[in-house]
Amino acid sequence: MPRGKSPHALDLPRPTSWLDKEGVNKQDGAYEALRSAILTKMLPAGSRLPSSRTLAERWELSRGTIETVFDRLHAEAYVTRVPGSGTRVCAVVPERFLMAGFGEATLAAPAVAPAPASDTGVRDGLPFVARRADASLFPMAAWSKCATRALAAVTPEQLCSADPAGLPQLRQQIADFLAKYRGIRCDPQDIVVTTGIRHAIDLLARGIVRNGDKVCLEDPGYPAARALFALAGAVPVDIAVDAEGIDCAALAAHADACLAYVTPAHQSPLGVTMSVTRRLALLEWANDNGAWVVEDDYDSEFNYHSAPLAALKALDQYQRVIYCGSFNKTLFAGLRVGFMVLPPALRPQLLRIVQLTGRSVGVTEQLALAAWMEEGAFVRHLRQARLAYKERRDLLLVCLEQTAPGRYTITGQQAGFHCVLWLPQDSDERVFCARAAQEGLALQPLGDFCHSAKLAPAVLLGYTALSLAQVRHAAQKLGRLLLLPESAPE
Repeated sequence: MPRGKSPHALDLPRPTSWLDKEGVNKQDGAYEALRSAILTKMLPAGSRLPSSRTLAERWELSRGTIETVFDRLHAEAYVTRVPGSGTRVCAVVPERFLMAGFGEATLAAPAVAPAPASDTGVRDGLPFVARRADASLFPMAAWSKCATRALAAVTPEQLCSADPAGLPQLRQQIADFLAKYRGIRCDPQDIVVTTGIRHAIDLLARGIVRNGDKVCLEDPGYPAARALFALAGAVPVDIAVDAEGIDCAALAAHADACLAYVTPAHQSPLGVTMSVTRRLALLEWANDNGAWVVEDDYDSEFNYHSAPLAALKALDQYQRVIYCGSFNKTLFAGLRVGFMVLPPALRPQLLRIVQLTGRSVGVTEQLALAAWMEEGAFVRHLRQARLAYKERRDLLLVCLEQTAPGRYTITGQQAGFHCVLWLPQDSDERVFCARAAQEGLALQPLGDFCHSAKLAPAVLLGYTALSLAQVRHAAQKLGRLLLLPESAPE
């Protein structure tokens, strides 16, 4: 066989059940036959279809009909068509990620223990809960080379590093990055390496919160933060969020709170950016009342209109802000490396807790990440990912505008991994989500993030971990749903 060639996956006999079906024209019959073969994996991912000439002869159809069917499958992302390589089945089949059932051909899954439920439902490739970094953009080959060099030069002393705060060279790289890109002036000794932002919140809840302490939380807000503080015995206090961020006037009524948790760069979930006025008021509240402020800076690296505001921590002249960041938010979800920037007063007690519970981040991951950042690869990747996410966001907005103009409002689209789609006022967001699920779209209602707040009906649209084809296909489906009569309860 010539080099680079591969055989056809199967002989593809004439599908009489489709082509001779009453009421189905030849083109639709051929389309359904090929689509069925792809979805049932008779045509596996990467396999090459016969040429349109060969298939036309075999199925006794015109070549033009087969070409039209191939074009249709290509437009719907079932196949790729590359000159010189032929027509091949895509590695990612749309229905797999759009949750569309496939008639009676789907086999029942074997009985297994149920996986633990995610509190967010976030998943790559699933519209529209794909609100995290796209791992397919990560330059694994470059990372591997960098990691190999770093590990080849490591000493036994570094492999047995006893510093509970994390590897010194990684903390130095984080400090340099924060100074240059987030306006935070800190020393490596101020930084503690964690497995991510949730780990940081858990450590802070153990170290700061006593049973019965008030903790002020954004409402709507991040459900995991509420759950983690509650596990530590905190009494959650809901503080409303408006177009400028957390309501500091409402916060002032809780001078006895020990802590406030905020997402100022791109509020989770509303997507608003906290104004400078609110930031200064929040810092004054913390200083006046001896409270701490936890700044969750989960996706500030991805701002699509302008450079982001400096971090809240950059304004912290009182040393009351604990800054939390995460590389698994910026690079890929499986890289469990994050960090905190701690005020001096909190370092000893937090380090004791870290040492007591055991360091969770491996030395080898820290060495590789430190070397990768030192080479400038981290910043280069952020720039490339930002461009890719902006392209996906722009396509989502264009497709919705083309399909359902005037039927919705979008906010929070200036940055981050998601935006908010506000439905018509008389809609029921849960009914709308149920209808979307029938079309293969996974939507999270805004109400899932509200505790006391009563907001207009809306859903979150995560788009960063979707391909352009998935964005286009899903946005068109979503637009058509928006054109249906209002999704009000019966």
